[in-house]
Amino acid sequence: MQTRPCWVEIRTQALEDNFRYLSSLTPADGELMAVLKADAYGHSLALCVPAAIRAGARWIAVTSVEEGMAARALCADARVMVIGGIIPGQGEAIIANHLTAAVWEPFQLDDLETAARAAGMGPSSLAVHVEIDSGMSRQGANLEHLQALLARFAPDSPLRLDGVMTHLFAADESDGQANQFQLQYMRQALHRIEDAGLYPDWLNIGSSTALVSAVSGELAALAAQYGMKLMLRPGLALYGVVPRFLPEDGPNPALAVAAHSRLEPVLAWKTRVIDLRQIPAGAVIGYNGTFVATEPMRLALLPAGYADGIFRSLGNRFHFLVRGQRAPLAGRVSMDHTVVDVTEIADVAVGDEVVILGTQGEETVSAYDHADAAGTIPWEVFTRIGPRVHRVAV
Repeated sequence: MQTRPCWVEIRTQALEDNFRYLSSLTPADGELMAVLKADAYGHSLALCVPAAIRAGARWIAVTSVEEGMAARALCADARVMVIGGIIPGQGEAIIANHLTAAVWEPFQLDDLETAARAAGMGPSSLAVHVEIDSGMSRQGANLEHLQALLARFAPDSPLRLDGVMTHLFAADESDGQANQFQLQYMRQALHRIEDAGLYPDWLNIGSSTALVSAVSGELAALAAQYGMKLMLRPGLALYGVVPRFLPEDGPNPALAVAAHSRLEPVLAWKTRVIDLRQIPAGAVIGYNGTFVATEPMRLALLPAGYADGIFRSLGNRFHFLVRGQRAPLAGRVSMDHTVVDVTEIADVAVGDEVVILGTQGEETVSAYDHADAAGTIPWEVFTRIGPRVHRVAV
């Protein structure tokens, strides 16, 4: 049966190329953790996990234990890290699926330790990464509570402190003040960990921006100071989008400019024209009559709406691509449909391919175009593309 023509194309080769390019920017002895959380930023975990592994990824990051289990089914050997933490009762699944958990609360360690002992695991056999809240106030332990967590890594405990992590919450701000505050906070945390006689392997820190702005060199120096290896977590750049900041304001403008040219978009979102109609001047288009034709117009109906992830706010103020030209949205975006004006585009026919996000001919509609028009960020543009939009590898 012919399916509803609204789909996303995933260029898995582009994801592989992006990972390899980002790997080339990684400091010596460092490691990349491919961030594939939130269904690989809406790109499909099922398609992106194998691609990342083919590209050489030895670590991947997911949000939850459920995503971790799905990722484990796709790869036998890579380290799969649950960076969103765990909730009570998930320790057994962590062990059964050979996952690595980010932890910052005593109850998380309780759950993991109980499950590990029940599984007969020996001392220091269950690796975890302790997250430090270095200023974001979202998740992680602060310095006040860190000592109690460190005490849990006793010689007879099955728990092993494999890594220490934090999240740079303003890495894309060019003045770097937030970064410096966070790194100073991390120095204090790492000093306390060293004083506790614990020597984790990994400093798990840094994002896409750290790679394409060369902040990673400073992070590598911090890791080396405490005898650790640096692990960086590229997310958006892995999917071919460079986090927006002014290259001339970054610590390495040439690197930022190179990243813009080298990284390849992985995702294209497409649909097809399913109906055409001619309307007279004065006709109303869409809900609440927000668009009234001032002249005769030709309209194309598309089977994609806000239930698929198109922002409703784009109605009357955005465009998609039809036959390599910009076709303005006419009227409000509906739940299942969008109407575009093709009056000025010759020979449009039912079945013509329409690009919602991506390139057609010489024109491109980018994730940043969507984000700017909707008042949001590319991360949301990608992750709100609905599950009924088919993901296909190309």
